[in-house]
Amino acid sequence: MQDTSREATSQYTMKKYPQSVLAFIAQWQDLENSLLSSTRHEEPLIIDSALDPSKPNYSKERPTLFRERHGWCPYSERAWLALEHCNVSYDTIRIDNTGPGVKPAYFSGQTPQMKWPEGRVQGESMDLVKEIDTRYGNGILYPSDRDEMVTELSDKFRKTFPSKSRPSSRAAFLFGWNGEPLWKSEFERVLSDTNELLKTQQQSLGGPFFCGSQMTAADIAWVPFLERYAAQLPCLHEGLNPRDATAYPHLNHWFEAMETTVPAYACRVQGNPSSWRKVLTMAGYGNAGVPPSVVERMEDFDLDDRRAQTEEERILDQQLWDSYISTRPYLALTPSAEAGRVLLNNRNAIVKDTLKRAGSLEGMDIPLDEKGLDDTIRALATILIYGCAENGHYNELETASKEAMNVRGVLDMAGFLDQRMCVPRDMGCVSAAAIKRLAALRSTSMYH
Repeated sequence: MQDTSREATSQYTMKKYPQSVLAFIAQWQDLENSLLSSTRHEEPLIIDSALDPSKPNYSKERPTLFRERHGWCPYSERAWLALEHCNVSYDTIRIDNTGPGVKPAYFSGQTPQMKWPEGRVQGESMDLVKEIDTRYGNGILYPSDRDEMVTELSDKFRKTFPSKSRPSSRAAFLFGWNGEPLWKSEFERVLSDTNELLKTQQQSLGGPFFCGSQMTAADIAWVPFLERYAAQLPCLHEGLNPRDATAYPHLNHWFEAMETTVPAYACRVQGNPSSWRKVLTMAGYGNAGVPPSVVERMEDFDLDDRRAQTEEERILDQQLWDSYISTRPYLALTPSAEAGRVLLNNRNAIVKDTLKRAGSLEGMDIPLDEKGLDDTIRALATILIYGCAENGHYNELETASKEAMNVRGVLDMAGFLDQRMCVPRDMGCVSAAAIKRLAALRSTSMYH
């Protein structure tokens, strides 16, 4: 049941105010007040141990997930998705386990790990998925009539993906030990084998997932890696697209089911293609350098990510979001408003990060003083929370949105945040998409 305090209608994200309050002179407190239904509820604890290395006071009621800090680690994603899908209330400690990253003194080993309420610590991603289902899922991830099938299909992941690739949390199963991408034929084998496996399962069980009509632990075992492949493989080799419905129809059907019928995945745990492509350019992720052709293809694909959302897509996203927030009353009522809420909660850190990177902002009309930056970020949060006047769903807030759109640098700030964001570390992909669409408006003359 959805929390009745959040019902009102899902197309509005805020308490109604008199028109005189709606102008952009509204301050951060007004934006906080506009999200009353979410601010009344305590949010689960999330600690970035790189910024706060002090030992936490662990909850004796909720489990604690230790996951990789940036959201890059596919094995951490498995445990994270299991917790989210089973609607578990849990705390999170983000660990920097990349190369030179410094781990807090109280943590040892690799991610993911869980610290259970009774104090026991456990690792290994699929062992954690199993334990989460046993404790909280009531068999939703390992149905009693298909337990052996789920385990068998989970194990087939290892037999299908490349065995001679260099280990990397940022670019798993992509590069060989010489730093070069694996052969195109090897990737095609993986995709073909996966497609055939799904074909057999879909035809015999009648559902889009590995084990039938509902997502199970088998899908959790595969999805972090296939999700990254979908974004990264087209950059590595010409004509290599895991989402090609002609070449891999059953795999494409599975992708669509994950993204349109699993709210916890679509709304929070799924990364976005541009984030997965960005990690290919980062030093130290497991290859010797980025081939120029990879960078060129990345730029081409980024253009498609910024296209305007159709009304059908907006409605589907909102339906998924409504389902997701029904057990998470601390979140905003729309994906876009959630992006605004994240900006509101992190505004001071965003100001510091922007000023730190002032030298890279050439060509952007972003103010480089704290007051000007605060106004710009506040304007962007206003647009995300209140909505764009052009979409027709926030007419009573049109004044605030129009005035916010005219604030200096607001769309450039959307572009800067789009470049800086790591999804799903900072927010879910449906919320991040709202910022990306605003960033795309910089290339139009509508608001200039």
